[in-house]
Amino acid sequence: LADLNEAGKKPCPLCPEEKFKACYSHKLHRHLQNLHWKISVEFEGYRMCICHLPCRPVKPNLVTDQMGAHYHCIICSATITRRTDMIGHIKRHVNKGETESRYTAGRLLSTLLKEADTDVQVLPNYSTPQKTDSYFNPKMKLNRQLIFCALAVLAEERNPLECLDAFGATGIMGLQWAKHLGNSVKVTINDCNENSVTMIQENCHLNKMKVVMNKEEDDCDEVMEEEENHLGTIEVTKMDANVIMHLKAFDFIHLDPFGTVVNYLDSAFRNVRNLGIVSVTSTDISSLYAKTQHVARRHYGCNIVRTEYYKELAARVVVAAVARAAARCNKGIEVLLAVALEHFVLVVVRVLRGPSPSDETAKKIRYLIHCQWCEERVFQKEGNTVEENPYRQLPCDCHGSMPGKTAVELGPLSGSLFNTGFLRRMLFEAVQHGIEESQPLVKTLICEAECTTLKQFSIHGPTTQNKQEECGVVIKTPDAATDYYVVHGKRKGTELSRNAAKRQKSESSAEHPAFYYNIHRHSIKGMNMPKLNKFLQYLSQAGYRVSRTHFEPMGVRTDAPLAQFKSILVKYSTPTYTGGQAEGPVQCNEGRQDLATESM
Repeated sequence: LADLNEAGKKPCPLCPEEKFKACYSHKLHRHLQNLHWKISVEFEGYRMCICHLPCRPVKPNLVTDQMGAHYHCIICSATITRRTDMIGHIKRHVNKGETESRYTAGRLLSTLLKEADTDVQVLPNYSTPQKTDSYFNPKMKLNRQLIFCALAVLAEERNPLECLDAFGATGIMGLQWAKHLGNSVKVTINDCNENSVTMIQENCHLNKMKVVMNKEEDDCDEVMEEEENHLGTIEVTKMDANVIMHLKAFDFIHLDPFGTVVNYLDSAFRNVRNLGIVSVTSTDISSLYAKTQHVARRHYGCNIVRTEYYKELAARVVVAAVARAAARCNKGIEVLLAVALEHFVLVVVRVLRGPSPSDETAKKIRYLIHCQWCEERVFQKEGNTVEENPYRQLPCDCHGSMPGKTAVELGPLSGSLFNTGFLRRMLFEAVQHGIEESQPLVKTLICEAECTTLKQFSIHGPTTQNKQEECGVVIKTPDAATDYYVVHGKRKGTELSRNAAKRQKSESSAEHPAFYYNIHRHSIKGMNMPKLNKFLQYLSQAGYRVSRTHFEPMGVRTDAPLAQFKSILVKYSTPTYTGGQAEGPVQCNEGRQDLATESM
């Protein structure tokens, strides 16, 4: 009888055994009705009951009886703790038109997305990195296009290239490399998560790519049927990113972790080949944009404050961190590209081996003096002498007229952000591969690097006239880019580093001005500002270098001091009159008032 009674007991499907033991059906029904069904959330005939199973990670210092309770979204499989938050979450799905349930027989259905002729299979909650292994952000499409153009430029210089996508997730970036560049690249996609590695393999099969697993795996090396027609071969590895970069050398490395990238910079520069490219994407914008200054100091060892040019400040902070990591490995860098948009900071650098390029790179790390009253800024002068009052280097006189400490020292920061020749070659590759979304941004970067407002671009391919010499072949790249010397199939790194150093010294005088001004930030109350393009013409006519900037839509990059910037802005601003009256009638009315006063 006891055995029969035990056999009739059933556990709760939504509670762990230690919380609710198995019981008879009438007690189980009462338990489900009072605890789970009573506070459930209803949506289109379904009820999402509260769950007490260990589906959601709980912080160890906050473990209580009710802390593990949560709801499962029937649309995107997200786990949410509060009932009110769950109701708001469902309403957001309804507003977006996402009302179809993704649950079928207790199993999640995957979603098929397409980008740049590449198909990827992702989970329904692909846009929330904390709740999925296959994180895919559609907003990073521009970032992926810029990285692809940089890799395409490097593929024109040498091939085959060994490329690494250290954080594969869905494998979308590595698949685009292999699909569009073909045999000129050997792609390796890595991820430390087993579920992500499985999804990367499925996406490779979906795009008819041959998958080769790393040798440490116990499975067979080739994971695909031989009957299919392969468009390319991709190596898939399951390692920590630091481990694979220590074990193997690459020509191109891309780092895109969720958050800061500083934990992987030393490993990236340890084995990267000479004249290779390292691209990093940092998404910790809260610290880089000075919202959490203590985190920026902890990760980057940098002191920053919120300024009008905070996006460029963030880009220079990341470049400085990359430069310090390269210098620790006796390598120098040449900054090719630095972009800071709303949700990411992208930095692309070329690696120059040797102590001399390393020393030159370390010298370019500088500190900035920023006035907190008028937003004036200037890089601190180089030298070993200590000034009594370094704030006197600022062009403004706020330190003399205002009491207390008027300026702060920010940094360490980098000195350069762009390479004009490389950007022009990126624009050429974007046109060749039909990448239209990134072309306006690259054109803006070229104008910003040259500090010009010209909109005419001449796109030329690589020159075919190669000079033959006894020692080897000299390959001239277009638009004053780097010269590459190939001698009997080997690169002469010392000559290349020397040529790059000479070129950097010669171009240092023509480098783009540091930082920019926001025209709205310095507008005068009661005055109508001129149009931005007109204002750029006025600054240019005054003898200053000017250009637009991608960091800010209303930003102006110029070498004019802030005082001259404001004076020109005031000169060409017109007064604002209420009531929509024009300037002529207002002057006429003023004259009539003067006549009236004289008659009195």
